[in-house]
Amino acid sequence: MSIPNLLPAPVAAEIMADADITTAIERLFTTQKGMNEHLLDVTTHEGLVTLAGFTDNLLARQRAEEIALAVRGVRDVTNAVIVQVPDLSDADLQRDVCAALADDPATADYNVQATAADGVVTLSGMVQSWAEKQLVLRVLQGVRGVTTFITEHLTIQKGTIVNSDEEITTQIQELLDWDIRVNSALVEVRTNEHVVHLAGTVGTATEKDHIIAIAYQTGATRVDARDLFVAYWALSSELRRGKFAPRADEAIAAAVHGALHRNPRVRCSEMLVQVHEGIVTLAGTVSNLRAHGEAERAVRHVVGVYDVHNLLKIRIKRLVPDADIRQTILGALVRDPYVGHFFFTVTVRHGQATVHGQVGNSMERERAGEVAAGVSGVLAVVNLVQQLDGTQADEFPASQPGAAEPRPVGPDPDHALAGRIRQRYFWSASLHDQAIEVQVRHSRATLTGTVDTWPERQQAALDAYGAGARDVNNHLRVLAPAATATPAPPPPQNPKPLVHALH
Repeated sequence: MSIPNLLPAPVAAEIMADADITTAIERLFTTQKGMNEHLLDVTTHEGLVTLAGFTDNLLARQRAEEIALAVRGVRDVTNAVIVQVPDLSDADLQRDVCAALADDPATADYNVQATAADGVVTLSGMVQSWAEKQLVLRVLQGVRGVTTFITEHLTIQKGTIVNSDEEITTQIQELLDWDIRVNSALVEVRTNEHVVHLAGTVGTATEKDHIIAIAYQTGATRVDARDLFVAYWALSSELRRGKFAPRADEAIAAAVHGALHRNPRVRCSEMLVQVHEGIVTLAGTVSNLRAHGEAERAVRHVVGVYDVHNLLKIRIKRLVPDADIRQTILGALVRDPYVGHFFFTVTVRHGQATVHGQVGNSMERERAGEVAAGVSGVLAVVNLVQQLDGTQADEFPASQPGAAEPRPVGPDPDHALAGRIRQRYFWSASLHDQAIEVQVRHSRATLTGTVDTWPERQQAALDAYGAGARDVNNHLRVLAPAATATPAPPPPQNPKPLVHALH
């Protein structure tokens, strides 16, 4: 695949100063709840960021990397942060690790064994795909006391048909074409002996990271992305115009089926997909509450999807008594690295869990709800956890025009909060050029305007919460597909043909 010469790079491409990038990341760490910002060090050289220092859990380490990758001007991130956890006996850690895998609706049925010692979890067994392996790691990252993994003996089952190099290359190209989060216009893919080589240019470091993950999903044994560069000019709307052109409903439906099939949380669900003028309706059943949300998120990442009507019903595989669900939720909250030190009360009635307690901020409140929603047998969660007020840092680097809102004169917390939200958008690689208006009243942020994609709409709300908003009214509109369409690429191929229903 040759790299199309769509647009030359502008002569004066925007370059963010290294010092400003470092300061922006440090400020984001300060305002991001759940981060040990005083123990983290950030250095930047020509847009290449290195993270060092210490944190007390794997989730915070991963979150630090994700925050840095999403900052405007960052070309790549090296994560050298060390996880140092409080003393926890091997027996207790072993118990928590096994419980986490058993309590998760997806990993409970995996053929995976885990042993824990001195914070190191050694995994063995077999999973069906690279995505399933990553899901196992994400589940165990949420266990307090885990510092690292050994995964050499956790293998991916090889099917009777192994993709050829040409098939891997074709699948990667198709997946990139149908994923709204990436722009493949300037990306070259080639495969040699199941090693994928990526070259070309993308607009953000997060986008590069996602393209590498897509390559692994197709069966690549290794991905070489040394020649895939990040440049600000590659965010040009002209380069991305093809992503927002309308697609045929039949092609969108096929791509949606593929996205659902590849997601390990929903692939075994029984779903019906209907598409009309880019609006997707999901019907049928899923086996757990987390799969209900995952299905909708997966669909919103498909090119051509304008909106999603989620009519899925939850039908659990086996009945779990309310008392058992309650105990499982309490155990999951205790072992969570973010909220495990808080006290919660949980009641469950007919599968609906109600969580009470008090935490320090909105992130911890949302985390408590997420933990409860991830337990097998839960049909719905009522999150009545209360949060305490906190303080936020106000200033970001202002060497670029418009980079920072001036500090208000006098005590006006709403004005200061609105400034922090706008600062986050300015430093966001994906949101800085979106038409977003911010208003704050009584710590509640209202977002209006337009964004290009559903992931950007979601990120705008998350950034507002991260800046300190107690609530967010997200009235952002996702731009409808353009009136004139370019020919759509074929939908991505699946290991097995999918018709109207996903089983």
